[in-house]
Amino acid sequence: MGQQIIELNCPGCGARVSTGQKECDWCHKPVIITTFNSVYSMPIAEVNKYAGAYKTTLKENPDSDEINKSVAMCYLKLKIYDKALASFERAIEDNFDDSETYFYAAVCLLNGKKAFLAQRNIIDKVIQYIDAANMIEPKGIYYYYLSYIKYDFFERKYLNTSPNYIDCLETANEYGVSEYDKNMLFDILGVSKPSVL
Repeated sequence: MGQQIIELNCPGCGARVSTGQKECDWCHKPVIITTFNSVYSMPIAEVNKYAGAYKTTLKENPDSDEINKSVAMCYLKLKIYDKALASFERAIEDNFDDSETYFYAAVCLLNGKKAFLAQRNIIDKVIQYIDAANMIEPKGIYYYYLSYIKYDFFERKYLNTSPNYIDCLETANEYGVSEYDKNMLFDILGVSKPSVL
């Protein structure tokens, strides 16, 4: 499905822009949030402004995977995991070739709690989403998150799983995962990083 060009008010300054633009001609801020890095260092007030602009645009364009992913990134930054998950899942329905959308949906499923505390059906869905992300485009951070799930849920409960957390951690390192990405992941998750990872 080709990307539909949508007109909207710039989330940064309110000028008329379209999703075909990378940044606003007036304020030079991004029109669409394509990665979590885009909102990670944004002040909360600005993230709220972006989320509001995207919500308004979604009223007329509810099936835009770009806008759904953008608002989901904002909700994730605000740690509103249930709304972020719903928006990521809508984005997946409209574009199932974006590995990051699956990855961040998997992050949202834990709802800001440790994997250890999650129900097994939630953990199974997290693994399903991470596997989907890795099938599209394997990345170190995806395997690193999987190693956390395998450690915190399976290893700590003495449950057998294959591959185990050590195997996933080795794969993550083979693909390359930075300390910055690791720290950002645990910041998004809202839990502390286990010392074994």
